[in-house]
Amino acid sequence: MFGITDLTTYILGTIFIVLLPGPNSMYVLSVAAQRGVRAGFAGAAGVFVGDFILMTLAATGAAGLLKANPALFAVVKYLGGGYLAWVGVNMLLGAWRQRQLAEASPARAVNAANPFVRALVISLMNPKAILFFVSFFVQFVDPNYAYPALTFARLGGILQCFSALYLTTIILAGARLADA
Repeated sequence: MFGITDLTTYILGTIFIVLLPGPNSMYVLSVAAQRGVRAGFAGAAGVFVGDFILMTLAATGAAGLLKANPALFAVVKYLGGGYLAWVGVNMLLGAWRQRQLAEASPARAVNAANPFVRALVISLMNPKAILFFVSFFVQFVDPNYAYPALTFARLGGILQCFSALYLTTIILAGARLADA
Protein backbone atom coordinates (compact mmCIF):
# COMPACT_ATOMS: atom_id res chain seq x y z
CA MET A 1 0.00 0.00 0.00
CA PHE A 2 1.53 3.31 -1.18
CA GLY A 3 4.94 1.66 -1.40
CA ILE A 4 5.02 0.62 2.26
CA THR A 5 5.99 -3.04 2.48
CA ASP A 6 4.46 -3.92 5.88
CA LEU A 7 2.49 -1.10 7.50
CA THR A 8 1.44 -3.02 10.61
CA THR A 9 5.01 -4.00 11.49
CA TYR A 10 6.19 -0.46 10.83
CA ILE A 11 3.53 1.02 13.12
CA LEU A 12 4.28 -1.45 15.92
CA GLY A 13 8.02 -0.89 15.58
CA THR A 14 7.57 2.87 15.48
CA ILE A 15 5.46 2.84 18.65
CA PHE A 16 8.09 0.74 20.40
CA ILE A 17 10.96 3.00 19.25
CA VAL A 18 9.11 6.20 20.19
CA LEU A 19 8.27 4.86 23.66
CA LEU A 20 11.89 3.94 24.43
CA PRO A 21 13.34 6.72 26.55
CA GLY A 22 16.05 8.56 24.71
CA PRO A 23 17.90 11.85 24.80
CA ASN A 24 15.16 13.69 22.88
CA SER A 25 12.37 12.73 25.25
CA MET A 26 14.53 13.23 28.35
CA TYR A 27 15.51 16.71 27.21
CA VAL A 28 11.92 17.71 26.37
CA LEU A 29 10.71 16.34 29.71
CA SER A 30 13.37 18.23 31.66
CA VAL A 31 12.69 21.49 29.80
CA ALA A 32 8.94 21.18 30.41
CA ALA A 33 9.50 20.40 34.09
CA GLN A 34 11.96 23.27 34.58
CA ARG A 35 10.55 25.96 32.30
CA GLY A 36 6.96 25.06 31.53
CA VAL A 37 4.74 23.77 28.77
CA ARG A 38 5.66 26.44 26.23
CA ALA A 39 9.40 25.73 26.49
CA GLY A 40 8.63 22.00 26.35
CA PHE A 41 6.78 22.44 23.07
CA ALA A 42 9.64 24.57 21.72
CA GLY A 43 11.95 21.66 22.50
CA ALA A 44 9.52 19.23 20.87
CA ALA A 45 9.52 21.40 17.74
CA GLY A 46 13.32 21.09 17.65
CA VAL A 47 12.96 17.31 17.86
CA PHE A 48 10.44 17.31 14.99
CA VAL A 49 12.72 19.40 12.76
CA GLY A 50 15.72 17.22 13.64
CA ASP A 51 13.78 14.06 12.85
CA PHE A 52 12.59 15.58 9.58
CA ILE A 53 16.20 16.32 8.60
CA LEU A 54 17.26 12.77 9.47
CA MET A 55 14.31 11.37 7.50
CA THR A 56 15.26 13.50 4.52
CA LEU A 57 18.86 12.31 4.70
CA ALA A 58 17.68 8.70 4.89
CA ALA A 59 15.40 9.23 1.93
CA THR A 60 18.12 10.83 -0.18
CA GLY A 61 20.68 8.12 0.35
CA ALA A 62 22.62 9.01 3.47
CA ALA A 63 21.39 5.74 4.92
CA GLY A 64 23.08 3.85 2.11
CA LEU A 65 26.30 5.78 2.62
CA LEU A 66 26.37 5.00 6.33
CA LYS A 67 25.55 1.34 5.70
CA ALA A 68 28.28 1.11 3.05
CA ASN A 69 30.88 2.79 5.27
CA PRO A 70 30.70 1.40 8.82
CA ALA A 71 33.69 3.50 9.91
CA LEU A 72 31.84 6.69 8.99
CA PHE A 73 28.77 5.43 10.84
CA ALA A 74 30.89 4.66 13.92
CA VAL A 75 32.36 8.18 13.84
CA VAL A 76 28.88 9.74 13.61
CA LYS A 77 27.60 7.47 16.38
CA TYR A 78 30.47 8.20 18.78
CA LEU A 79 30.46 11.92 18.07
CA GLY A 80 26.73 11.95 18.73
CA GLY A 81 27.13 9.94 21.93
CA GLY A 82 29.94 12.25 23.11
CA TYR A 83 27.84 15.32 22.41
CA LEU A 84 24.89 13.86 24.28
CA ALA A 85 27.13 13.09 27.26
CA TRP A 86 28.42 16.67 27.15
CA VAL A 87 24.84 18.00 27.04
CA GLY A 88 23.85 15.78 29.97
CA VAL A 89 26.80 16.91 32.11
CA ASN A 90 26.05 20.55 31.27
CA MET A 91 22.39 20.07 32.17
CA LEU A 92 23.39 18.62 35.55
CA LEU A 93 25.91 21.40 36.16
CA GLY A 94 23.35 24.00 35.06
CA ALA A 95 20.75 22.60 37.45
CA TRP A 96 23.31 22.63 40.28
CA ARG A 97 24.30 26.24 39.47
CA GLN A 98 20.65 27.27 39.17
CA ARG A 99 19.92 25.80 42.56
CA GLN A 100 22.83 27.67 44.10
CA LEU A 101 21.69 30.92 42.45
CA ALA A 102 18.11 30.35 43.60
CA GLU A 103 19.30 29.83 47.16
CA ALA A 104 21.49 32.95 47.00
CA SER A 105 18.95 35.12 45.18
CA PRO A 106 15.47 33.64 44.68
CA ALA A 107 14.51 36.38 42.23
CA ARG A 108 17.06 35.30 39.57
CA ALA A 109 15.62 34.33 36.20
CA VAL A 110 15.65 30.79 34.86
CA ASN A 111 18.28 30.02 32.17
CA ALA A 112 16.89 31.33 28.88
CA ALA A 113 18.81 28.99 26.52
CA ASN A 114 16.81 28.30 23.37
CA PRO A 115 15.17 24.88 23.85
CA PHE A 116 14.35 24.62 20.12
CA VAL A 117 17.98 24.89 19.02
CA ARG A 118 19.29 22.61 21.76
CA ALA A 119 16.63 19.97 21.01
CA LEU A 120 17.40 20.23 17.28
CA VAL A 121 21.10 19.55 17.88
CA ILE A 122 20.34 16.73 20.33
CA SER A 123 17.96 15.20 17.78
CA LEU A 124 20.51 15.39 14.96
CA MET A 125 23.20 13.76 17.13
CA ASN A 126 20.88 11.18 18.70
CA PRO A 127 22.29 7.69 18.00
CA LYS A 128 18.85 6.12 18.57
CA ALA A 129 17.27 8.33 15.89
CA ILE A 130 20.16 7.83 13.47
CA LEU A 131 19.97 4.05 13.89
CA PHE A 132 16.20 4.16 13.45
CA PHE A 133 16.33 6.07 10.19
CA VAL A 134 19.34 4.22 8.79
CA SER A 135 18.29 0.70 9.61
CA PHE A 136 14.58 0.49 10.47
CA PHE A 137 12.90 3.32 8.56
CA VAL A 138 14.27 2.42 5.13
CA GLN A 139 13.29 -1.26 5.38
CA PHE A 140 9.63 -0.46 4.81
CA VAL A 141 10.05 1.26 1.46
CA ASP A 142 9.21 -0.88 -1.56
CA PRO A 143 12.05 -0.23 -4.03
CA ASN A 144 9.73 -1.04 -6.93
CA TYR A 145 7.13 1.59 -6.02
CA ALA A 146 7.01 4.38 -8.60
CA TYR A 147 6.98 7.23 -6.06
CA PRO A 148 9.38 6.38 -3.20
CA ALA A 149 9.37 10.00 -1.97
CA LEU A 150 5.66 9.62 -1.17
CA THR A 151 6.42 6.41 0.74
CA PHE A 152 9.07 8.18 2.81
CA ALA A 153 6.66 11.06 3.42
CA ARG A 154 3.95 8.68 4.65
CA LEU A 155 6.34 6.79 6.90
CA GLY A 156 7.66 10.07 8.25
CA GLY A 157 4.15 11.38 8.85
CA ILE A 158 3.25 8.26 10.82
CA LEU A 159 6.39 8.62 12.93
CA GLN A 160 5.82 12.32 13.57
CA CYS A 161 2.22 11.67 14.67
CA PHE A 162 3.29 9.08 17.25
CA SER A 163 6.18 11.28 18.34
CA ALA A 164 3.85 14.27 18.76
CA LEU A 165 1.44 12.25 20.91
CA TYR A 166 4.27 10.94 23.08
CA LEU A 167 6.09 14.26 23.49
CA THR A 168 2.82 16.07 24.27
CA THR A 169 2.12 13.52 26.99
CA ILE A 170 5.54 13.88 28.60
CA ILE A 171 5.46 17.69 28.31
CA LEU A 172 2.12 17.90 30.10
CA ALA A 173 3.16 15.28 32.67
CA GLY A 174 6.51 16.99 33.27
CA ALA A 175 4.91 20.39 33.77
CA ARG A 176 2.28 18.92 36.08
CA LEU A 177 4.90 17.08 38.14
CA ALA A 178 6.96 20.26 38.44
CA ASP A 179 3.89 22.16 39.66
CA ALA A 180 3.20 19.46 42.24
